[in-house]
Amino acid sequence: MVPQLIFGLPTHGFFVALGVAVAAVVFVAECRRRGALGEESLVAVTGALVGGAIGMRLSSLAETLDPYESWLFGARSVLGGLLGAYLGVLVAKRLIGYRERTGDLFAPAVALGMAVGRIGCHLTEAPGRPTGLPWGVHAPGTVPECPGCASGSAVHPSFLYEVAFHLAAFCWLRWAREKITAPGELFTLYVGAYAVFRFLVEFTRANDTVWLDLTRPQWFLIPGLMLVAVRWSIGYRRGAYDSILGRKVAT
Repeated sequence: MVPQLIFGLPTHGFFVALGVAVAAVVFVAECRRRGALGEESLVAVTGALVGGAIGMRLSSLAETLDPYESWLFGARSVLGGLLGAYLGVLVAKRLIGYRERTGDLFAPAVALGMAVGRIGCHLTEAPGRPTGLPWGVHAPGTVPECPGCASGSAVHPSFLYEVAFHLAAFCWLRWAREKITAPGELFTLYVGAYAVFRFLVEFTRANDTVWLDLTRPQWFLIPGLMLVAVRWSIGYRRGAYDSILGRKVAT
């Protein structure tokens, strides 16, 4: 039985807060490593936190227009939070006239913070759709909006899939940060990879489908995936990924 409170905080909220704390530590360490720790980077973090909080709430309007329900559901919208955080950083940097790219500073921090935060989701939310795979998990029948939980069926541990993805992404980012030197490209690769992964993992999630057997997050992601494809192709043509693809630069 998952405890309702951990150190006085709801279980989900505890892991979200822990994820933010972990991300902050990683962000500061990365700023120091790159010699970018200063007032500008702290302003960018503030913009990310404020924008992320607003994005989480506003994104829930896709499900309900009721302000009370929106507040409850919005706090769990990761995609809305990430988009809001990105826009928040852009606004904050524009306000102080800071033009340097900061995405590469955020990428490892976001990856590890997401891995921690998703543990809370796994412990408190509907894990996924029914599955016959050997690693399926059993959730209490009282978990809301969980197909198969009430009947005792094994379901996909979809949030653990995300934990594994983000941990792997964090390790890869630490390896690739010395190889990919073009500003912003490390962040582009991570965000694009997560968009692709999230679209695919939605097929195992317990989210309701709305049209053509796709969920709301998948429809939200489709325009982003198109932009990712364009952005990756531009980076590829510019040779930004040559060091990790083993391509030799023409002389």
